[in-house]
Amino acid sequence: MRVKQLEHFMGEGWQLRPAGGATGEAYIAEQGEQKIFIKRNSSPFLAVLSAEGIVPKLLWTKRLENGDVITAQRWVDGHELKATDMNDTRVASLLSKIHQSKDLLHMFKRMGNLALTPEHLLGKLMHKRERANFEDATITEAFKWLVENIPLLSEENYVVCHADINHNNWMSNGENHLYLIDWDCAQVADPALDLAPLLYIYIPKTTWPKWLEIYGVDMSVSLLNRMRWYMIVECIDNILWYRERNGVKEMLKWSDKLKNVLKERD
Repeated sequence: MRVKQLEHFMGEGWQLRPAGGATGEAYIAEQGEQKIFIKRNSSPFLAVLSAEGIVPKLLWTKRLENGDVITAQRWVDGHELKATDMNDTRVASLLSKIHQSKDLLHMFKRMGNLALTPEHLLGKLMHKRERANFEDATITEAFKWLVENIPLLSEENYVVCHADINHNNWMSNGENHLYLIDWDCAQVADPALDLAPLLYIYIPKTTWPKWLEIYGVDMSVSLLNRMRWYMIVECIDNILWYRERNGVKEMLKWSDKLKNVLKERD
């Protein structure tokens, strides 16, 4: 939906501008002193996320004649976390709250969403590689390791994962409240799906035990192995993504990261 169409929907006096993001469906709407965040077809469990204080407060939801759903949230004057901010104890606490939320899990399952198993995730990644027709010795080695080390975790222990924990998706307001926004990629999965990229990318390994203690678990061998598995998947996925877009610098960065994770002792 174009900005002019949304302005017409909002009514006289509202001015909209793109709010950024990968989907291009988010806008900042302003009318005088009023300022709200508008999005088309955002996560269907936004109401639960809002009620639990995980995202900024949901103000209203409206369905258009064409079936699109428009949501409005309270605008938060704050800032995105920097990569160096991710060691903040609030990050571990909020992610723990999300992973422990039975309301989120119940709503997600009620909508018919199936759990993302390691086997399913690996199959999707293999398909991406075949489509890319990309031969690489390190990736071949990585796939062999993934097949031989598929994580074992009962689906009853799966949680709602955000699945895109990039530091840009964490927002702190002026009152020191932390939000995790942009839930378009959310999945029911092993919590290690979120923990792996967060810890590997942002948290020094020497502080993993303390970070996980705040999160609420021990740094067990099982968890470490599962995080390693999901991190290798993350690396391959990013290599293929940047290769398709000719992002050579980023592709090499993820390739180096993949080699380092593969070199870890079993």
